[in-house]
Formats: sequence, C-alpha cells, structure tokens
Amino acid sequence: MVPSIQIFSTCPASNQSDPHNYRQQVIDVARWSEQAGCEGILVYTDNGLVDPWMVSQLIIENTNSISPLVAVQPVYMHPYTVAKKISTLGFLYGRRVCLNLVAGGFVNDLQAMGDRTPHDDRYLRLVEYAKVIKGLLQGARGLSFDGKYYQVKNLRLAPPLPDEMQPDLMISGSSAAGFAAACETGATAIKYPQPPGEEDALDASLSINCGVRVGIVARQDSDSAWEVAHRRFPADRQGQLAHDLAMKTSDSHWHQQLSARIPTARGEQSPYWLIPFQHYKTFCPYLVGSYQCVADEIASYVALGYRTFLLDIPPDEQELKHTAEVFRLALEHCPS
Repeated sequence: MVPSIQIFSTCPASNQSDPHNYRQQVIDVARWSEQAGCEGILVYTDNGLVDPWMVSQLIIENTNSISPLVAVQPVYMHPYTVAKKISTLGFLYGRRVCLNLVAGGFVNDLQAMGDRTPHDDRYLRLVEYAKVIKGLLQGARGLSFDGKYYQVKNLRLAPPLPDEMQPDLMISGSSAAGFAAACETGATAIKYPQPPGEEDALDASLSINCGVRVGIVARQDSDSAWEVAHRRFPADRQGQLAHDLAMKTSDSHWHQQLSARIPTARGEQSPYWLIPFQHYKTFCPYLVGSYQCVADEIASYVALGYRTFLLDIPPDEQELKHTAEVFRLALEHCPS
C-alpha cells in the first residue's frame, strides 16, 4: 500500500506583490495548486498583510475544490468569529476551510496589539481557542466553556456546519509547547525540519498527525535544479541583514533552530538548503536536486512518519508540475 499523504501549497503574500496584480496572482496560484493535486493552500496572516479571510473567499470563488488553509491568530479574532466565518463559507459555497492555528509572530506586532503573553502561554491560549472553535462547529447546542482565556455560556452557532466540512487544524509543532498543543487539539503538528538523517522517527504510539514545511526545486538533473535555485534565491548582504533583524523580533522556536544551522552554498552533497531562509527570501528550508534525489528525501520524511507536506509559494505553474513529479517518485519508493 502507498502511504496516504496530504500536500498543501502556499498563497502569495500581499506585501510582496503589486496591488494591481495581487488578486490575479492569488487566483493563478490557487488554480495551479488545485490542478497539481494539492488538497489545500495556506493563506498567511500578520500585521503587514491583507485579510486572509477575504483572500480565502477569492480562492473559493475561483476554484472547484481546493481548501484554503487560513492562518488564524487569537489576538486578531474571537473564536466565535472564526467559527462563524467557516460555517458561513460552507453555507454559501459548499466548500471546506482548514485552519492554521498561529500562536506567535513578530514580537513587535504582538506588542503593538497589546499582547505580551509569554511564548508557552500563547499555546495554552491557542488550545482553548481551538476547543471553542471545534465545539461550535461540531454542533454543540449552547456551548459553554470556562477557561483561563475564553469563557462562553450557551453560545450557539448558525448556520450549522455539515460533518464533511469540518476543518483540519494545523499547529507549528517545532517547540514542546506547540507539539503538546497539537496533541491536545487533534491538530496536525507542522515542523520546519532538519535533514531527514537528523530527524528522529515519530513515536507510533502517538495518535497525532505530523507534517513538514519545505520548499522544493527539482529538475531532471541536479545541476539544472541548482541553477534554477540560485537564480530564484540569490544570496545577498541586504537579505542577510533583514534575516538578522527578523531574528531579533521573533521568539519562534523553529526560527531560532533553523537560524542556528551553518549555511551551505550548495547543500554540500545534500539537497537540504537554507540559503533562501537565511537570506530572508522565504520561511522554510528547501530541497534542491534531481527529481530522484529530492524524492528520496521526501520518501525519508514519509518513512519517519510525516504525512503532511506544506510547500512554499510556487513561482509558476510549471514549478508545481516539477514538484508533482517528485512526489510521484517518492510515493513509488515509500515502504507501505
């Protein structure tokens, strides 16, 4: 049997786009992702971006089945409002929406919103947030919840959400607090991974789904792939300085872990590449090389127990076709 995996792409960020072209970029990437077989598409949120719910509605209106994976941050929105938006989109479009539950972000952004909650406590708050959302969406009649951060009494949600439209949840699982939150809420724990050879196999006794966030540049041969990768993500001093500044304004564990690794120019016989991340071009490690080389890395993550893959923003439709070939090869060689 071939292991069952989920693949999500990522929507373009509005702060990297011309406002006159952004709407069409979102539509294009969503359609490419759907045609490539992606189950969903991540829609970012933070203080410097457009509203992810309006972007998600745009995606739904211009595709047939792909699910927006909407990033939600408790500081921005009450859990009732999140549940109401999900049920409303389900009612209006008959489409499913997934949630990427975000505990943190840039410290300066959180403080600007008046939030000074410590890192681990933000995950405790996120657990309560998820429980209220799930309780409302799963049809609790008059939901009552008495937590440290959220209290509701006999709260009802209308319109109701059909069972087949219940959202998958994702939480960053790179820190102990994040992983514990994923376990408690039933969310998929997403990790910004080390190379497969440095990752431990997941504990099979844990009833939790796990995934990794990676970018992929693959071609028929490695030289061609590396040429594309260096052209797309050139190393530069300005990007390095921007990354260093971001390091000072983020308390995310995954950000610290990846930043601590020694950068490599061309993987040093490994397809695992951090230059795009360490030069502030993107926010995840990359796998670069021939189709088979990168497929072997993906198969290694699958063998370790990871079943969800959250990809970076595709630059064009052809790149998703190259990535689809990687996953085809990977699944052919995965152990059952």
